[in-house]
Amino acid sequence: MGAFLTKAFNAIAKIGLSSVLPVLVLTGASAQHVLAQDNTVVISCPPAGMALERFIANQPPNSRTPVESIEIEASLPKLNKSGRLRAIRQTLPARHPQYQILEVSGDSMVNHELIVRYLHADQRAAEVSNESTAITPANYKFRYVGAVQLRDGIAYAFRIIPHKKKQGLINGVLWIDGDTGMAVRLSGYLVKNPSIFLKRINLTRENYFRGVTIEARITHLLIDTRLVGSARLVVVERPITVLETGPAVP
Repeated sequence: MGAFLTKAFNAIAKIGLSSVLPVLVLTGASAQHVLAQDNTVVISCPPAGMALERFIANQPPNSRTPVESIEIEASLPKLNKSGRLRAIRQTLPARHPQYQILEVSGDSMVNHELIVRYLHADQRAAEVSNESTAITPANYKFRYVGAVQLRDGIAYAFRIIPHKKKQGLINGVLWIDGDTGMAVRLSGYLVKNPSIFLKRINLTRENYFRGVTIEARITHLLIDTRLVGSARLVVVERPITVLETGPAVP
């Protein structure tokens, strides 16, 4: 099981975009659009078009802050096994992320096969440029869906469809904040499975903001395997300013 899960997490880690507030409803706002030569959607709804332009122009190379807390809950429902980890991640320039463990509980197999492999993939992802998987017109087609009513404003939803079926690309829906052009939610599935032992990998990433600063980033993963059923992970990351101490990740 370990080998194909490692491939799955490596593919997931290539998606460099994080996204908020999953319990919202599309409002059904309609807009006509045509496809421009660079494969970006041209929209008759000017605010949505401006939000997309801001998003494409201002994607950060890395959404992490130097020190973050991370909580991971993982489970194999078919085997009735689960595990949990709390840690602090420190990311220094030109170095792998370093983890300091605060708490580990639950089933040892889940902790090793899911949680530790996820952390190792996260460390390796820091070495890889996300240019080939960034959500830009070079990699994706954009199709406007409609407006999303948030608590504090409006987001605009776009279907994103990869030009090519390659690892690290996702077929799904992207929500972009109408005022800032920042991504608030990304959901979908990986278009290319990294292993024949995997049926499908579904991912949802959400950002909770305070102003224009990310207050929490939440990732939901559902990995359907052919051997042990589904593997589920929920990863919660929060920026912090005080570094706690603990043992290094195994």
